[in-house]
Amino acid sequence: MRILLLHPNYHSGGAEIAGNWPPAWVAYLAGALKKAGYPDLRFVDAMTNDLSEDQIRAILREEKPDVIGCTAITPSIYKAERLLEIAKEEHPDAVTVLGGIHATFMYNQVLGEAPWIDAIVRGEGEEIIVNLVKAIDEKRWPECRKEIRGIAYRDGSDVIATVAAPTVKDLDGINPDWSVLEWEKYIYIPMGKRVAIPNMARGCPFTCSFCSQWKFWRDYRIRDPKKVVDEIETLMREHDVGFFILADEEPTINKKKFVAFCEELIRRDLKILWGINTRVTDILRDEALLPLYRKAGLIHVSLGTEAAAQLQLDRFNKETTVAQNKKAIELLRNAGIVVEAQFIVGLENETRETLEETYRMAQDWKPDLANWSMFTPWPFSDLFRDLGDKVEVFDYDKYNFVTPIMKPDAMDRAELLDRVMHNYRRFYMKKALFSYPWAGSGERRRYLLGCLKAFLKSGFERKFYDLGRVNYWGKKDTVDFAFDRTRQRADMSKVEWQTTHNRKSNKQVGQEAAEAMACGGGKEQMEDAMQ
Repeated sequence: MRILLLHPNYHSGGAEIAGNWPPAWVAYLAGALKKAGYPDLRFVDAMTNDLSEDQIRAILREEKPDVIGCTAITPSIYKAERLLEIAKEEHPDAVTVLGGIHATFMYNQVLGEAPWIDAIVRGEGEEIIVNLVKAIDEKRWPECRKEIRGIAYRDGSDVIATVAAPTVKDLDGINPDWSVLEWEKYIYIPMGKRVAIPNMARGCPFTCSFCSQWKFWRDYRIRDPKKVVDEIETLMREHDVGFFILADEEPTINKKKFVAFCEELIRRDLKILWGINTRVTDILRDEALLPLYRKAGLIHVSLGTEAAAQLQLDRFNKETTVAQNKKAIELLRNAGIVVEAQFIVGLENETRETLEETYRMAQDWKPDLANWSMFTPWPFSDLFRDLGDKVEVFDYDKYNFVTPIMKPDAMDRAELLDRVMHNYRRFYMKKALFSYPWAGSGERRRYLLGCLKAFLKSGFERKFYDLGRVNYWGKKDTVDFAFDRTRQRADMSKVEWQTTHNRKSNKQVGQEAAEAMACGGGKEQMEDAMQ
């Protein structure tokens, strides 16, 4: 059984300005597949290697895969669909599989526009992909595909979604295979070192209206802190990783486990720097522990401050106040930790004045870094539904946090971009001249100068905020976002996740139970049929 996994070649000028990020998804799937007895696996990172379609086609011709898998977040969905279309052209008999958060929720639309995709993995992929590959290997595909939990597929003109698979309960039982990655290519520019993105927990108990991570992971689960440090030590020893960022939405939720994680890093004296994204309220809660976190190597905290106005914070369900944002930033800065303030801008009520307010607030709060992200209404988020017809762009290629998807009532999109760039220019010019060169000594100062280097590099290369592709040269008159207006809104009534069975007749129950037995179904399949 030959398996080929692909990462789509998508670029936006967002987070990637800090370097090339290792696609952790492939390590987790590769580990699960190899553990299940499927070691014949190859990974191709088209994004990091910036591979063209012709180069991808040439690689596919060299391979003889039985299964071709790809992943996609919302902005990379079209690239992923195209990759699997090329794969199907080169290997018509291979089974093409797509996973990731966008396909999990939008499988009806994806399978409608990309019928060459044989199966969509919905949700966490480790257990589902193993069951799917086993069915293919045992010649039970496609006849018995309805018995595989957590997938969606086309059956003629119909789209079928099987019952949702349970979440992975034993996270410590997952052993990612990091060796499939080309580690020399994943460099974090501010540090000039290889970077990893390990996972400490999955899920989030908070329900921010603009986010969907809490929907995707469903329930919150956390690993043994010692196991996480084991993984980091392995990444350092075997792959020369010199910096890591925890992939969790909020790794500090479980205070006891996060403290244990920091204490284990200190005990082993690994001397590695790292960063996290977390909530303001956790920093306020842990004020006395911040020196411990810094001693453990925590150098960068990105705070979801989100807005400068309380009205917007309440709209996002952030459960924080403007005063708390300022206090948390002060605490982190005093602890010697680089702090980044995140602002979400570009909703329909945005104005020149509100954008100016975020800049003044950034000056008042005094974060080391500030990031103005364009509001991106994930099509499966609560806020997207609430916005209704106010969302008029459905070209998901531009749903990347740097392109203005929403049009503010009081300004056009080009002016919105121009005002955001005005904030960036002023903020980082002041930091470059009056802050970073005198930001103390040692690791914190070197880190900030490295961040400045990353910003300057992306600016000169015209990659920051996708400025080159939208033709922004400091004036709004030249901007062209090139939206594909042929893309239409998905039928939101078909955006489902935790699938439940409709009531079945006795005849249907008997028929489906018989099919489960014929396909070698076990207890789980029989239970599904009997529901």
